[in-house]
Amino acid sequence: MTPGIRPLVAGNWKMNGTSASLNELRMIGNGFMSGLDAETEALVCLPATLLSRAVEILSRTPVRAGGEDCHIKESGAFTGCVSAEMLKDAGASHVIVGHSECREQRSEDDAIVLAKASAAWRAGLVAIICIGETKAEREAGTALDVLSRQVAGSVPPSATPANTVIAYEPVWAIGTGLTPTAEDVAEAHAHIRQKLAEALGAAVAGKMRILYGGSVKASNAVELLGVKNVDGALVGGASLKASDFLAIAEAYQNIS
Repeated sequence: MTPGIRPLVAGNWKMNGTSASLNELRMIGNGFMSGLDAETEALVCLPATLLSRAVEILSRTPVRAGGEDCHIKESGAFTGCVSAEMLKDAGASHVIVGHSECREQRSEDDAIVLAKASAAWRAGLVAIICIGETKAEREAGTALDVLSRQVAGSVPPSATPANTVIAYEPVWAIGTGLTPTAEDVAEAHAHIRQKLAEALGAAVAGKMRILYGGSVKASNAVELLGVKNVDGALVGGASLKASDFLAIAEAYQNIS
């Protein structure tokens, strides 16, 4: 945790969820009504097909809804794509950009991620910018170099704590059940904070949320979320079940 920063627990449903799944979202909202919001902010990023209904369901709760990705353009001949303005119009407050799956499967480079973050701001959304190394990069000893490059290339120079969240997701730990040690996470987050300070200034970097993502679950949440410079979590599969997502958020009740 970072003193003075209220943590954020964000879910990423990825390509999962239909109308039948909205009851889980309803239970997540209700769970935060019972006082969890005193410990942390909450956000669930959903497929665009569910977003407007999710916003309605969550409207009377402390939980917000976000998008999972956006196009760099406001509109145009981009069949199947969703603009940041469309997400905003549907009620989103945040959008994830640069997730490792998009970087790998769609060959998105740092320049595209930077453009998407700028598009998010253009629409009035908070950009959650994802960075992280692959297994091969970690084993080669270049993990910190990768993070340095991604911070420099993916985070616009006008980023602020109000319009940007950084999510560190070691690619090899996403959906694999593998997790880095607390020491590994501490090293990565401290490095990211330092690189943000070099790029944006110490005052800005010191207040910016840096989330951890990668096989976060109730059983390891206290250990991971209690690490210095970890200001919340970006939760994948465990966010699809209200009980699992709420249990991760409840970790903050056991972190001093």
